[in-house]
Amino acid sequence: MQILIINSGSSSIKFQVIEMPSKEVICKGLLERIGLEDTELHYESNSKSYSEVQSLANHKQGLQAITNMLMHDEIGVLKHSDEIDVVAHRVVHGGNRFDKPTKIDKSVLAEIERLASLAPLHNPANAIGIKVTMDIFKNASQVAIFDTAFHQTLPEKAYRYAIPKEIADEHHIRVYGFHGTSHKYVSEQAIDYLKQKSSKIISVHLGNGCSMTAIKDSKSIDHSLGFGPSNGLIMGTRSGDIDQSVVFYLMDKLGLSSEKVNNLLQKKSGLLGLTGYADLRDIQKGAEEGNKDCQLALLMTSYRIKKYIGSYVAALNGLDALLFTAGIGENSSLLRAMVCENMEALGIQIDENKNSSRKDSILEIQKDDSKVKILVISTNEELEIAIQSYSLLKN
Repeated sequence: MQILIINSGSSSIKFQVIEMPSKEVICKGLLERIGLEDTELHYESNSKSYSEVQSLANHKQGLQAITNMLMHDEIGVLKHSDEIDVVAHRVVHGGNRFDKPTKIDKSVLAEIERLASLAPLHNPANAIGIKVTMDIFKNASQVAIFDTAFHQTLPEKAYRYAIPKEIADEHHIRVYGFHGTSHKYVSEQAIDYLKQKSSKIISVHLGNGCSMTAIKDSKSIDHSLGFGPSNGLIMGTRSGDIDQSVVFYLMDKLGLSSEKVNNLLQKKSGLLGLTGYADLRDIQKGAEEGNKDCQLALLMTSYRIKKYIGSYVAALNGLDALLFTAGIGENSSLLRAMVCENMEALGIQIDENKNSSRKDSILEIQKDDSKVKILVISTNEELEIAIQSYSLLKN
């Protein structure tokens, strides 16, 4: 079974073609900085690799560029679209309806689009990916893997909001959680690595979107994102946690509509609002050059993560391992060091030399006498999506 995995983030698209059940990666690639003039396309197949910079305004253009690459005469891996058996999509918000891998039909697609208001940076892009690939890969099965599914194990004390119960129940207002495919994959990798049947883990997923999950014995028990993927940590363009009074002030005193406030908090805040840059690489460079806004943004970002670590250690009643994953978590040794600084009281002690080492699939970066393992784990949402899709369709 040849599976094309489409993983659309808020400003990126990762893709792979994986042969199942062998798990052989036929090709893989990444589009970064979608919506900017310098969108980067990286592509690898066998011993061939290719990169270019172009201007891609949106996810639809990005998917078309990916398809062109897959079918390229010289470096492509497909001669015809019918060679793809399954197109599997990471979908961010599944609401209360989708808690497992699901074959996509018209009603499923309509529900994904209906949930767009809860994940405005993601579900629209996910829906576009489904529509575009349905048109290109006409004979392939389409499967959705939902980020929210992993967090269905949250206990009621963690997922319920303190609003009138009848409103919450009638309108399904609760913590859904996100990045579940990534948190599931890296936590399972950590559990295998630690060789512990019973484990207490905090997974820190840091990319353009960021989240943290408290995981006890393989199950998500608390999570930083909620009803939509906008609260919790400071993100590329999203504010993360904010006092709701600020929202009312923006509406009542500044006269902004709810749509404009939502747009401000989702697309103009976070690192972008603090510095003018949404990409952490630009912010780290600015900080090194003495830009005080960039320096403050790094301090605020690491401080927010620290606070969540403390609360999750309390929720877990201890901690065996702290995991860093995703684009920033795997590649920013600076941010990892800032997060783990002055955390000895929680048993967290980072080793500067190990932290700056070349990254393996799993890298230990704690001091020898640290009570808590600090692991950098390469996430592989695409493989997890392929595994779940194959399990759904193999019979």
